[in-house]
Amino acid sequence: MVLLGVKLRIHPLFLLAGLLSVFTGDLMLFLAATVAAVLHECAHAFVTRRYGFALDKLVLMPYGAVIAGDIAGIGKKQELAVLAAGPLANACTALFFAALWWLWPETYAYTDTAAYVSLSLFLVNLLPAYPLDGGRILHLALSRFGERRARLICRAVTMLVAAGVLAYFVWSCFSRPAWTALVFSVLLAAGAFGGARYSRLTFSRGKSFSRGVEERRVVIDAARTVQDALRYLTEEKYLVLVLYTEGEYLGELTEEEYLAALSAGKYAEPLSECLPKL
Repeated sequence: MVLLGVKLRIHPLFLLAGLLSVFTGDLMLFLAATVAAVLHECAHAFVTRRYGFALDKLVLMPYGAVIAGDIAGIGKKQELAVLAAGPLANACTALFFAALWWLWPETYAYTDTAAYVSLSLFLVNLLPAYPLDGGRILHLALSRFGERRARLICRAVTMLVAAGVLAYFVWSCFSRPAWTALVFSVLLAAGAFGGARYSRLTFSRGKSFSRGVEERRVVIDAARTVQDALRYLTEEKYLVLVLYTEGEYLGELTEEEYLAALSAGKYAEPLSECLPKL
């Protein structure tokens, strides 16, 4: 399934969690959380695509949503905008509902769950812990001190946040146990040993060639950079870039030649420089 240019896959455990919510009376909460999580991740994908990169594989998990793609070579300011897009989308949704209540108070009873879920996602994702956006932003801010040092500091901060959430769960056991806090603390502890960036999207042409793949020819200005053409690279179609400059045909870049330029880190180079030398 494709949603706003993002491939959507549903994990079996997500369906199980939805089924359980029916029997526990939390179906509306489950649906609201799902919509808010998808909106959050699609906001990341939308801003990423504006910069010529791709976060285009979304998986619905029982604890939320995970999006993957290739942003290798993205600038720090661009990555910051990508990271901020998700929480801001949730904040805007929460504000929209608040404005709705101001104009039509009678809608509160039907939208309060969605509003509080959006606000919660906004606040939670600001926590400076992996794998949340706040943790990635913290890593980005600390990267000037060296990748290894930034990773160690972020890992320590994440473990502290996880310990705090776990302490809240223990405290809640004296009244009504907050089981979601326990699950959240475990996820944070596991995330402390994860990476700071989105996972890189890779694909092999072996299988797609065996079953046949459609060719995609894109006519593009040869002065555009390698990064600019990233948006045209998809798993479903074999890419051929037809290069022109001022109306003059320069040549064609096959997908292999283009991928070689990506592997070499030539993101800022004009596409014309990637043409095979005669």
